[in-house]
This record gives sequence, structure tokens and C-alpha cells, in this order.
Amino acid sequence: MPVAFCYILYSPGIDKFYVGSTSTSIEERLHKHNSNYYPDNWSRKGIPWRLFCVIECNSPIQAYLIEEHIKKMRNRNYYNNLKNYPEMVEKLRKKFE
Repeated sequence: MPVAFCYILYSPGIDKFYVGSTSTSIEERLHKHNSNYYPDNWSRKGIPWRLFCVIECNSPIQAYLIEEHIKKMRNRNYYNNLKNYPEMVEKLRKKFE
């Protein structure tokens, strides 16, 4: 059972992605992003956010490391590939065990 998640959100309004990680439920985190819970955060500009991709992780540290890796990639094609090719997600999990 996953204890943390790395996630990618997409905002059609600003056509941008947001990458984050959490130890809470994905639904709760998405609700916080869409309810202006983080008013000083960049993510408020993209409301409403849609869940684009979720990566289940074994620990908050693993989720954070995967988040940082994805942020470094800063590539729309990479995000799409993570969503469409589960083997890429599995490689990331193994790399950051």
C-alpha cells in the first residue's frame, strides 16, 4: 500500500503543469490546490487543476525525490510519457528506492 504520492496536475486555463508530492490522499491534495488553500502559491493561478498523473510511492522521501527528478525534466513530452508508459514510472520507483 502506498504511503506517499508524486503527482502531476494540469491546468487547461493556463496550459501548464504542476508537479508535487504528498503523504495525504490525492483527492485531498487536489481539493486544496483548487480551493485556494495555498493562496500565495503559484498553483492558485491554474485553478481549476485536473489530475494528470499519479505515482504511488513507498515513502515520502521517495515521492519527494521523484518529484524533484520530474521537475528537473521540465518537459511536456516527458510528462505525457510518464502517463502513457507505466514502465517509465516503474524505473523511477526503482531508481529512487
